[in-house]
Amino acid sequence: MATTLTPQPIEEDLEDRVSRLLVGAVDMHCHSGPSVMPRDLNHIEALEEASAAGFRAMLIKDHYYSATPITELLNQTHGHLNVALFSGVPLNNAVGGFNKYAVDHGIALGAKLVWMPTFASKNHYDSPFGIKANFPHTTKKMIMFDPLTPIDPDGEVKDEVKEILDLIAANDVILSGGHLHISEIFTVFEEALKRGVTRLLVNHPSFIIDATHDDIRALVEMGAYIEHSLCMFVRMSKVARNPLPPEALDGLIKAGTVDRTILASDLGQIGNDHPVLGFRNVIKVCLGLGYSEEDIRKMISLNPLRLLGMDE
Repeated sequence: MATTLTPQPIEEDLEDRVSRLLVGAVDMHCHSGPSVMPRDLNHIEALEEASAAGFRAMLIKDHYYSATPITELLNQTHGHLNVALFSGVPLNNAVGGFNKYAVDHGIALGAKLVWMPTFASKNHYDSPFGIKANFPHTTKKMIMFDPLTPIDPDGEVKDEVKEILDLIAANDVILSGGHLHISEIFTVFEEALKRGVTRLLVNHPSFIIDATHDDIRALVEMGAYIEHSLCMFVRMSKVARNPLPPEALDGLIKAGTVDRTILASDLGQIGNDHPVLGFRNVIKVCLGLGYSEEDIRKMISLNPLRLLGMDE
């Protein structure tokens, strides 16, 4: 009597597994152009690549202007690509610094996020990784920043910043700590919580912000989401740069917990890989660290959707 052999399941190819995990992903930190900084792809190209990979949403960040008018236009003209586009208001010198009118306008138009000063923050200006390292590097020489801090000489949040926090709270949008120092972020977030802000985000806490693992744990206790720029932890195909070791990312995730960690690209610059490729590579890093598919989906999809209010 012939023996019938039961077909054995074929192990899923790693690339196919990564592709499946990308479906529904959200990039909260896409640096596409146009910009005064050199970019390798424009907003439409970033949108098309995200759509091809099955992304759910993308937030475009520029340090000099709010891309909200562009994202609102592309949501109308390219809605068939099924990627929701967003942007926010960066409180740098180019928009008037702590300018409540820029915040009010941006939110009215559809901005989902307000960044505290990034390149124009005093912390960025003083950081060895900031101005001293020629960061930012613009395509044309521009006027030097006027360093900004949200804290007055008495250690309190400035009144003009409080007005902005009230606008953020009233409209239930996200407050990002920008490139403030961790000490400034704690002060601003404490005031924000008092004023009713419910959506808090810290970008790349281990770069320029100077946050420790204990700081990250404290931020999570405050209700903040912790976003890590995946470009710091993956090997780039276009540039010879050694990424931080996987153990560094693992420690940061464990400090902030999977439930409060967001992985975002921080990609789009000339010489760097495009955002989708960066996501592919960071998924492989996370799988190599032993994170489950459920955990990875939280960090690249479910957590940013919850922060954006798209899970409601």
